[in-house]
Amino acid sequence: MMSLQGASQVWRRLDVTVRDLPLALLFLAASFLPGLRGHGTELGDLPDRPFDALALGALALECLPLAVRRRWPVLCLALVACGFALDQVRGYHSAAGTALPIALISTGSHLEHHRRATVILLSVAYVPLAVALTLAGSGGETPTGFVTFFLVLASAWGAGAWLRATRIREEERRELAAAEIRGAERAQIARELHDVVTHHVTAMVVQADAARYLTGAPQRLEQSLAAVSDTGRRAMTDLRHLLDLLNPDHGAGATDVRAPAVGRVLTLVEQTRRAGQPVDFTEQGTPPASTGSADLVAYRVVQEALTNALKYAHGSPTSVEVRHGEREITVEVRTGGSGARTAAAVGGGRGLAGLRERVGVLGGEFSAGGSDGGFTVRARIPAGSAS
Repeated sequence: MMSLQGASQVWRRLDVTVRDLPLALLFLAASFLPGLRGHGTELGDLPDRPFDALALGALALECLPLAVRRRWPVLCLALVACGFALDQVRGYHSAAGTALPIALISTGSHLEHHRRATVILLSVAYVPLAVALTLAGSGGETPTGFVTFFLVLASAWGAGAWLRATRIREEERRELAAAEIRGAERAQIARELHDVVTHHVTAMVVQADAARYLTGAPQRLEQSLAAVSDTGRRAMTDLRHLLDLLNPDHGAGATDVRAPAVGRVLTLVEQTRRAGQPVDFTEQGTPPASTGSADLVAYRVVQEALTNALKYAHGSPTSVEVRHGEREITVEVRTGGSGARTAAAVGGGRGLAGLRERVGVLGGEFSAGGSDGGFTVRARIPAGSAS
């Protein structure tokens, strides 16, 4: 048996005319109910007339066009208005007259072009109808009554126009939100590319420069070239993962290997050591079961700090300390050497600024600056924050 949700999805996939047809048939069927005959809209002072063959035409004109009220709103309104005029002039006063406000609301809501011209034509067409009803009746309907009914019709159009304006504002809000999301995603990808490319390429350059001075030591030269090759493969792997995220077929449930665990910091440290940077690594505490984005941010902090150490303080002692708490991860990277040079070189770049933004988004604290002739990067990152 089809579920209600499945039936709803099937119904929404149907053509809009098919979905609007039941409303048209409902109005038509209600017009023939004995209890509603003669109790419909009455404009003018004409006596009630029993249904005849012409009444069937008037009812069809008033009700059936509602099936196209969203596909062809002007055609729907024109036919319904003609049927209403015939209904009133002949004195049928059927319940189908209620279809006119429905048509006005639909047209005000769905008509995209020539809206002002449509309003003017409808207003002008109302005048001869009022005159015809006045001449055909006994004069019981006052000008105030005709004006009041016109205002009712104008209110129906206004309700449709309000619905249209609300729908447009909602669409604009969704488009703006989508644009903001796309901008945030582009910024995130740019940061990831910066982190991956800068670190790996810097390590390769340092390793390649060191290899030039090892021609007299074949074994050490081979190790250095192997480190360059290994770093290149790591860079290609990380870039491939980033490009996979841009693929529309990349499944939402796929593992995001872009987000390495803090445990991979040791691998990062080993890679930096092979590039000729003496690094002392300390890890305290046990990572919580769920760290959210904190592990990725902590990894990027260490990666950026080690990259800067390779670029601006190559060969200087560097220490990496990662402490796991119950609700946060604390990272501290100290590099000896010329702290002033490091700070100046990094200050104009986007690396530390991007890290400060990442940590700030998660509600943490970030600092970077020279101290005791070196450079220190510290970050306190709350664990469990959503990505």
